[in-house]
Amino acid sequence: MSLNSYDEWSPLKEVIVGSAQNYTSHERELSFDLFFHENITQDNVSRSEWYYPRVGPSPEGAPRAARSPIKQRYVEELNEDVEGIAEVLESLSVKVHRPMSVQDAAEVRTPAWSAGVVPPLNVRDNTLILGDEIIETPPMIRSRYFETQFLTPVFADYFRRGARWTVMPRPLMTDASFDLSYARTATAGGPVEPIGEPQPSPYDVGHEMMFDGAQCLRLGKDLVVNISTANHALAVDWLERHLEGRFRVHRVHRLSDSHIDSMVLALRPGTLLVRSKEVAEYLPEPLRSWDLIVPPEATSNNFPRYEDDDLILTSRYIDLNVLSVGPDTVLVNEACPELMRTLESRGFTVVPVRHRHRRLFGGGFHCFTLDTVREGSGPEDYFGG
Repeated sequence: MSLNSYDEWSPLKEVIVGSAQNYTSHERELSFDLFFHENITQDNVSRSEWYYPRVGPSPEGAPRAARSPIKQRYVEELNEDVEGIAEVLESLSVKVHRPMSVQDAAEVRTPAWSAGVVPPLNVRDNTLILGDEIIETPPMIRSRYFETQFLTPVFADYFRRGARWTVMPRPLMTDASFDLSYARTATAGGPVEPIGEPQPSPYDVGHEMMFDGAQCLRLGKDLVVNISTANHALAVDWLERHLEGRFRVHRVHRLSDSHIDSMVLALRPGTLLVRSKEVAEYLPEPLRSWDLIVPPEATSNNFPRYEDDDLILTSRYIDLNVLSVGPDTVLVNEACPELMRTLESRGFTVVPVRHRHRRLFGGGFHCFTLDTVREGSGPEDYFGG
């Protein structure tokens, strides 16, 4: 089928499910620690363990990027769960596409830095699907710089069927490229370690576009986007110019550090799943009258217990990261009975799916998937304007 996806809830026909093959470690350097700064707490990492990027020649004795290994049993269980997600979607008559797998010890190198490559697991992040257009977004983590390359066979097939295919400008991603102000001032994620001073590079150009598709809420003709840094703002400037006349872009500011799909998701027209009622205060006026579903707080029993050296990357709200297969059907983590009961009480059919280690790998069902075909003939106007 041709690429066609304008919202988060229309009946799902085709989807890309990420891959966790050869996921062995987290690449610890500035861009990684900056991205996850709200959840890498003092319980995770001591002050001396913050790392700096490999940018140009390093002075003698300067700290360098390091890899934080992940226990093999977690990786094996993650792979089992990802395959289970794909099987459940296929059982619901959804066509599932998969990315290419990362080969062992793959590395990305640019003139400014190098980083180990992680698998294309959270495929929602670096791509934005708007109707019949694929937009590859400028990455925020160095180790994911060429992640969309692993989706090339899928994207190329949609392009042959008539899809538009756009790549936003790629950042140089030196230390100076990052706006550190949010990480240095925000406290929403609890106690955090300080971000170190940027290291100079001959390739410094100042702040650059960096932005993920998971910062967007797609609502037909309207795109709600979260902005927390100058990097995000530059990217949204680009999006507004690129989409002018086709979509309306609505900016919300500091709803979260970056992604919003564990803060708010549209389950169907008129209904939002939100972390708290206060989320509505950040949203555009037309959405404030929508029905809000606020699930009970997750309990510690919902999550596996980890050891001190296991790096926690997400908050306890990660399971709000559900995937709608249709306006009345939602994939939910089977470890979340409170959320399942809440959705069922509001008339949704809940499909329980296993996903054990979402806090170690930074994503839920919405993150692990990229919907490419949903039913619908074009963008609807849910804002009435």
